[in-house]
Amino acid sequence: MEAPASPVKPKRGYDATRRRELARQSRERVITAAEELFLRQGYAGTTIGSIAQGAGVSVDTIYKGFGGKPGLVRAIVDAALLGRGPVPAEHRSDALQAGEPDPRKIIRGWGRFVMEISPRVSPITLLAREAAVSDADVRALVEEIDAARLRRMTQNAQRLAAAGHLRAGVSVPEAADVLWTYSSAELYDLLVVRRGMSIPRYGAFVADAMIAALLPPEPQE
Repeated sequence: MEAPASPVKPKRGYDATRRRELARQSRERVITAAEELFLRQGYAGTTIGSIAQGAGVSVDTIYKGFGGKPGLVRAIVDAALLGRGPVPAEHRSDALQAGEPDPRKIIRGWGRFVMEISPRVSPITLLAREAAVSDADVRALVEEIDAARLRRMTQNAQRLAAAGHLRAGVSVPEAADVLWTYSSAELYDLLVVRRGMSIPRYGAFVADAMIAALLPPEPQE
């Protein structure tokens, strides 16, 4: 007589959500550790091993997730450009442009985004520029980052033009150059790092300069 079969225990469900969350936390630790070490020790002086140790992950995890130091720089920049809060800064800027008829309020909003993003993205961008002198992979990355920022500034300029906001005689390429210049890491370095300008004053300076360069004078009452 055969013994009764033991009841089969149901397999524990695979918790994909928890796995994704752990992977996200691990990625954030790596990005944070890389950013801190790059800014403290420089690009060349920072090793993947030291980043792995700081993040509590393996070296292989970093290579698989980021491909190496240039990929880490890209990830830091991408994270910085999101800004703070649940909605990415770029999406908030798009919503501002879509819903605000006053170009001065739009550009002052851009000044606030500069205050939010530049303190993080500018130092790592400047570091990448230095590393690009001797590293072809970083040089290609810097060129890609620059091209993406120029595309974004050109889109902003096109929207200003389409809404009739640009001063007479200012073309879209000229407006894009203005936005490109005043959103640059180099300007942040000159005014904040070297001259000690406060972040709120810097954001206001950027907005004032963009308004003066791009918009017609306000009508006198």
